[in-house]
Amino acid sequence: MTLPLHLERAFARLNMRVHSMSAPVRRAAASSFNLDIATDRHGEYFEVRLPEQSQPELLTLDVWPDLRQLLLMARTDGRKGKFLCGFDERHLFTAAVPGPGVRDVPGAMQALKPAAVLTSEEHAHLRTSARLRRRNAAFVRQGEWFFVPQPELIVLPERVRRNEPLSRGAGSKTHVCAEAARVGGEPVMVCSRFPSGVPLARYLQLVRSSALVMTWHWQQMTRNPELYVRGEVRHKDHATLTLPTWHRVLMNTENEAAGRRTVAFLD
Repeated sequence: MTLPLHLERAFARLNMRVHSMSAPVRRAAASSFNLDIATDRHGEYFEVRLPEQSQPELLTLDVWPDLRQLLLMARTDGRKGKFLCGFDERHLFTAAVPGPGVRDVPGAMQALKPAAVLTSEEHAHLRTSARLRRRNAAFVRQGEWFFVPQPELIVLPERVRRNEPLSRGAGSKTHVCAEAARVGGEPVMVCSRFPSGVPLARYLQLVRSSALVMTWHWQQMTRNPELYVRGEVRHKDHATLTLPTWHRVLMNTENEAAGRRTVAFLD
């Protein structure tokens, strides 16, 4: 299947290549549209996988050559998704964009920022041009991670971890933080039957309900603590960051684009 000519022209305006291929039937059954980054002897390119049974509608909503980014919309079976595509530091990237009202590249970039980052921007009184940068007074960004400065934060030495990995989950490339500390969060009890944990009050109720509960190999952990890092943040696809003071770590909102899911971070 071929791509719309307007889509090829849009990527060409960014000096980027885009190719299509038919998705296998088993893959098409699960997803009628797939966008990824592939590599050949000429370098990286965008790979659009289209189902053999039907042709999704692909629209280029906005192109920003100065930022080397564009906003793509795919409509399939009455559903639509928006994707920010472009070049970030050293490599091509694509990110699913949440929110129904996004119509252009700056709007997509804002939609990918978590609420705490947007609040930090407001407090810093940033101009629109500054908000589009990877580094400004409100945050520093490395890939999908935002680092918001917290210069007043004091962390006890015993709470600091060295060379702490930072990952969004299986399949992602790990960032490594020179110093990290987790602050706050909710104490919970965790076992194989409750992998996301239960509050201490609920745990005590379970213990009182049956003696067998005590045999479930519980472990006390902290759910959804705030993560702060300082020093170097290293990743092979990005320039190393050097954060002289503590910064709060926040992941972009891409996980909200395919439907909101509850994720518990445990420590």
